[in-house]
Amino acid sequence: MPRHTPFFNVINMLAVTVWLIAGLVAGLSALPAAAQPQIRDAEIENIIRAYAAPLLNAANLDPDAFNTHLINSDDLNAFVARGQRLFITTGLLRRSANANQVLGVMAHEMGHIAGGHLARLHDAMSTAGKTALITQLLGVAVGALSGQPGAGVMIGGGGGAVARRSLLNFSRSQEQAADQAAVTYLDSARLSTKGILEFLTILEQQEFLQSERQDAYLRTHPLTRSRIAFVRGHVERSPYSNNRAPEKFEQLHRRMVAKLDGFLAPPGNTLAKYKADDGSVPARYARAIAYYRQAELNEALPLIASLIADEPANPYFRELRGQVLFENGRLAEAMPSYEEAIRLLPETPLLLTSLAHLQIELNRPELLPRAIDNVKRALQVDPFYPLAWRLAATAYGRRGEMGLSAWSLAEYNLLVGRERDARALAEKAARLLKRGSPSWLRAQDIISGTKKPL
Repeated sequence: MPRHTPFFNVINMLAVTVWLIAGLVAGLSALPAAAQPQIRDAEIENIIRAYAAPLLNAANLDPDAFNTHLINSDDLNAFVARGQRLFITTGLLRRSANANQVLGVMAHEMGHIAGGHLARLHDAMSTAGKTALITQLLGVAVGALSGQPGAGVMIGGGGGAVARRSLLNFSRSQEQAADQAAVTYLDSARLSTKGILEFLTILEQQEFLQSERQDAYLRTHPLTRSRIAFVRGHVERSPYSNNRAPEKFEQLHRRMVAKLDGFLAPPGNTLAKYKADDGSVPARYARAIAYYRQAELNEALPLIASLIADEPANPYFRELRGQVLFENGRLAEAMPSYEEAIRLLPETPLLLTSLAHLQIELNRPELLPRAIDNVKRALQVDPFYPLAWRLAATAYGRRGEMGLSAWSLAEYNLLVGRERDARALAEKAARLLKRGSPSWLRAQDIISGTKKPL
């Protein structure tokens, strides 16, 4: 076989680069959603959905296709992924001063969705990545072949700069387009655009900080003077600029921030922020959670009881009472609280799953059918909830239904990224389940959709 000439070595390197870049870009674009720690909370997710409703209507987006995800991070950030998925950090929610600021951020992100920016960003990243990597590899090859490594470094570095400028210019244009869409949506919903301006002003104050000290939102959403000038001009012209967010939204915002503070801040900090003489609902909510985290149930439970007395139809106060009792070993006492929460807010996957978990932990055979029914109801609404599948596997296993248990564990492992384990469990399920049954067919789908171990 003839040996390759240096020229063909370079061409082969470029061909390999082009082949690799598609997978690299796909991985990079998916990374923020997959790599960040997500948390689930029915109340906060429903608050974000309530905020989203008027904006989705204004943007002509399908509310049934919209999904919100909470990222447990102190960073101030929000971003969208394909499939109309909004990711928002707990840091952004906790640091927002009012509902209008959150609405402004959400309107901006919906502008990215409605504008088709996600697909365009993927293409831009691909183009920029090809420019950078091909030029870098060409530089390395030229340096090696010419015996002058310095020449290769200069070529490679120049290509990287070209790629960065290309992608940055693209991003800035999309940010401006999303701003324009956002103010249109907010005006259509008769909501103030002051929230966007306040948010951009916060970011503007960080522009001169070193990049590692800047909030992630500033690093991923390029800020320009023209963006701020555009929004400020719109605020001055809009007839809705002085409109306050609906009082219900402001109440929900205060409760959301208090709940996040209670669960995420050190309890001492929470108790210092929400003083004992503050009898408001958000303050009592935050203090109750802080005391619960310190295992001071004599302080936590009376506060929760006062919240329930004030708002007996609030399912989230019932849920909190159930959680406090459950996690402190008072399982039988916790069950009525979860059952009442579900009565008030039926078909809520997180509540149904919590009750199923409690029923399984009680280890009473007569409760297993009810636990299985609850996880089934949860998975009908949210089939991508890993904990529900794991609990289903446990309940089926205790009833001796090993085929259904193996299938449920296969679904769980598939969702948490353990593809080899998912395949092995699906194969086990297929051997045990009735051929042609829905669960058997689903096991076959998992087998065909996963790689066979080498």
